[in-house]
Amino acid sequence: MMTFMLPAAAKGTAAGQAGRQHVDIQGDSVTDTLEQISALLHEAGETHHRVFRIVDGADDDWASWYAQWLINLSELPDLLGAKPVRSELIYMLVSLDKQYTAKAPGEPWETYYAREIQRHFRPSGS
Repeated sequence: MMTFMLPAAAKGTAAGQAGRQHVDIQGDSVTDTLEQISALLHEAGETHHRVFRIVDGADDDWASWYAQWLINLSELPDLLGAKPVRSELIYMLVSLDKQYTAKAPGEPWETYYAREIQRHFRPSGS
């Protein structure tokens, strides 16, 4: 079985195309934290595909790459109010990929993942 750089549900979407489009999460059009996290997930997918272009995005360990990028090279920790533990985020990404594929919820994978990530990593008392 070949695993691609994007979660299973994202294959064949715009995020899977080689071109990278920067997502401005500071702009006026994106004010909601959920939308901002969703935009970061989309950007991570596009960036990963670009980095792994030589193998057309194939990467059995895509979740590790995503977690590293999201934690260290994006605004995700600020949006969550805490820096996620890398292994916990990897586990979440793999679990969400399986859930999303099984449920086929009819919404973009980024939105589905963002909601669950935000819920899971919400600081205590929020």
